[in-house]
Amino acid sequence: MESQEHPMKNGPTPPADPPAPGELDYRWHLARSDVEVSTTELEFALMRTFEGFGRWQSECLAGVVDVAASGPENALLHIIRMNERPKTIKDLARLTNRDDVPNIQYSLRKLIGAELVHREGSGRSGVTYQVTDRGRAVTEAYGDLRRRLLIAAVADVPDLAERLRAATQTLNLLSGIYEEVSRVAATHRRR
Repeated sequence: MESQEHPMKNGPTPPADPPAPGELDYRWHLARSDVEVSTTELEFALMRTFEGFGRWQSECLAGVVDVAASGPENALLHIIRMNERPKTIKDLARLTNRDDVPNIQYSLRKLIGAELVHREGSGRSGVTYQVTDRGRAVTEAYGDLRRRLLIAAVADVPDLAERLRAATQTLNLLSGIYEEVSRVAATHRRR
């Protein structure tokens, strides 16, 4: 393997040592060092988990109501109901760590069209969203199905509750790191 120039430093980046016989080779352009391999493996796991989670949310919702909704739309429905108080688009964007407001608005229109959510108020800061009676019944049925399928499966794994708490802390930490490095990358974006 030839040395390549590191984009942020002068000089070549040495290739990682080859794997021992019988071990898998995890090295590639995103994963040359042990830290890079660990980070890249986590990122792939996150991508696969995100996609599986989205499919789970869609299928679980479809199991209780005839509404075609994506995972993120399902998440918005439950977040709108969270704490039984209305949410603004700003609240929803903050709680989901999203900045794609037009997509959130599109999802809200779908949820309103399905009579799961309704909009109240007017103006830029006076609009809030909350679940309808139908939305409350659907989210209750979703919660029941979730308990029967997902929570029952999770409860069968020894020590998983503690591992999930540790994973949550790690993911929250990584969320902050990704936010910070994305700001740095945006600051130094090439023209």
